This record gives sequence, structure tokens and C-alpha cells, in this order.
Amino acid sequence: MFITHLKLKNWRNFRSAELNMARQSYIIGPNASGKSNLLDVFRFLRDVSKPEGGGLQKAVKDRGGITKLRCLHHRRDPEVRIEVHLTKSYEADATVWRYVLGFRTEGKGKQRIVITTEQVWCGDDELLNRPSLEEKTDSLLLTETHLEQTLANRQFRELVDFFSDTTYLHLVPQLLKFGEKIGGNRLEDDPFGQGFLERLANTTKKTRDSRLKRIQTALAVAVPQFRELRFEKDAMGHPHLEALYEHHRPNAGWQSEEHFSDGTLRLIGLMWSLLDGNGLLLLEEPELSLHQAVVEQIPAMVERIQRGRKIKRQVLISTHSEALLNNAGIDPRGLSVLEPSREGTTIRPVNEAESEGLKAGLSIAEVVLPQTRPKGIEQLGLWE
Repeated sequence: MFITHLKLKNWRNFRSAELNMARQSYIIGPNASGKSNLLDVFRFLRDVSKPEGGGLQKAVKDRGGITKLRCLHHRRDPEVRIEVHLTKSYEADATVWRYVLGFRTEGKGKQRIVITTEQVWCGDDELLNRPSLEEKTDSLLLTETHLEQTLANRQFRELVDFFSDTTYLHLVPQLLKFGEKIGGNRLEDDPFGQGFLERLANTTKKTRDSRLKRIQTALAVAVPQFRELRFEKDAMGHPHLEALYEHHRPNAGWQSEEHFSDGTLRLIGLMWSLLDGNGLLLLEEPELSLHQAVVEQIPAMVERIQRGRKIKRQVLISTHSEALLNNAGIDPRGLSVLEPSREGTTIRPVNEAESEGLKAGLSIAEVVLPQTRPKGIEQLGLWE
């Protein structure tokens, strides 16, 4: 299943915004325009849909409460609303699913989050429309979505499963390298890769070896002197990745992940995530720590890995990278540009003038990315 359209009201930076999504989509915009907050919409729906330990109240609380979640530019209407359209295939013309969730604080001193609307459509069939007459007289019933209620979502369990299967990755190499030394609590769903090695350990040996072999082939091209990648457990049973590099002494080139470069670890994490799972994959600034020549190939790598999968996966990437957006294979229909203003951030597709430039053979990096350049940025060099 794939998301084709998203509509937001009063969500973080966005007082009102819409975007269309392709199977491989890109989000660009200036710093603080809301790229991370846009990705968080899908993480929020995932958290609401979790069969264990999730739900609307926790998802809002984990984000600092509704005052942190609701757009500062909202006027008299305090409702936060998310609307998502989905289809089973991009070859299909009609939207298969439509889900709408609106919520606000209850007021009256309790400050609970209550649902103002929850709708589910499958094609032209309305499967859910809340609140019901009973719920309007008992506000406690409106503190939970039907996404999080197993008995209530039987008719649209497919939708719940899709939201629950969303993956977010923004791997921080230092957390992976020094996880045991750092210690402390790991964030739920491990978005920064601290438990990445445990994920590998919990994958069946056959699947793990197959994926690492494919990753090894790519690393041999991207990393100088790299020869081989393997998964091992130490004497204490702790999982490790080890890489063999060319060396003048036999077997002297094996290194564990703590000696890997940050770029190598991020590249391994990126490729593993593309091979692992079937739901929506959110990649935040995948270009970090990687050489420009490697970054240029990320769109092609994502597409190539998708071709070899039985179930195609939708990927949403936020980026600042000129090198990444210079790739000629990016479909401009999957590009969304964030534009901040005094009334909040808006989202737009490629405009007509930009489309003409792209048709003339220019890249997104040359035509669209410069439009996200902050005005007066040259003054930064004069700062004292």
C-alpha cells in the first residue's frame, strides 16, 4: 500500500498544507521549515496505531503535549487534523483508503485530548464516522482512536497494519559504536540506530547473510580497500559487524564496527533499512557523513533495491543535498518544496517555470533547490 496524498491542519509548522506523494518522494526546504515535523506525521500515525503501548494520548504526550504539537499560527480553531489517502498500487486510478483524524484538548480543566473527527473510507464506502451520538454524550469514549482498538478496527485492519509498519531512520554512528559505553535508555523504536546490531542479531541467519552479501557488494564499490563484511558474536554474546580490508599481512585487516567510519555505518544502515520491512520508510538527511559521489547514487540505489523486492516499499526522503538532488533519475512529481512564512510553512510541488527547466535537461539541484536558499544568507559571512 502507498500514500498518495497528505493534508494537514494546525500540525506543528503547518497551519494548512497538502502534498502529493510518489513511491519515492523527496522533501526539501530551508532550515527550520518543518522537514522533520512533516516526517513526524507518519511516525505519529504509527505510534497511534501500535498494538501495544501506543494510542493517541501517549503519541501526543511523547511529543510534549498538544501545545508543542499544534501550530503556533492557528487562529480560533484549535483542532489538529491529519488526512491521508492511500492506494494499493500506483497503477490503480482510484484511492482505496482515506483516513481522517482530528483532535484537540477537551478543556474544562481536564486538558485530555479528545477526538473531534475520525473517518475511514474504503473507496466510496464509509466505514467509520466519529463522533457518534453516544460519544457526544460521553467524552471519555473520544479519548481513544479506533486505530488503537483491536475490536473496533476489524474492517480496516489493513490500514492499521500499514501505519504500524512505518520505519524511521536517522542513524547516529556514535550511538552504534559506543552504545555499550554510553548506556542509558534507548528511545522507543530506536530511530537513531543504537540497537541496530540487535536488529541484525534477531534476523534469521539466512536472511541476514543474504542482505549482508548484497550490502558487501555495494561497499566494495563505495569504500576504499574494503573486501568483506560479516556478522559475529563475541565471547559475551554481544553482536558485532566486522569488515575485512586489504592489508599486506593476511587476516590483519578485520575491524569491528567501532572502527568503521561514520559514513560506512550510515551507508550500511541505509541499505539494511531498504531491505528490511515493507511499510513506509522515512529517511532523514541520508547524505550525512557520506562522500558526494556516494550521495549522488542514493536515488538510483533506492530504486535498484526496490526492483529486486517482491513487495515494493514507499520511501520518503528529506534532504539538503545538492549532490543527491543532482541525480537525473529523480521524478519531479515526487518532490515537495517547503516554504516558511509568517503564517506557517506551506508545501508546494514543482512549479511551471521549474518544470520547463527540468524538461530542458537541468537537474532539481540546479532549478528547484536554489529556491530554498534563505534570503540574505550572504550576511552570515559578515557575522562577528
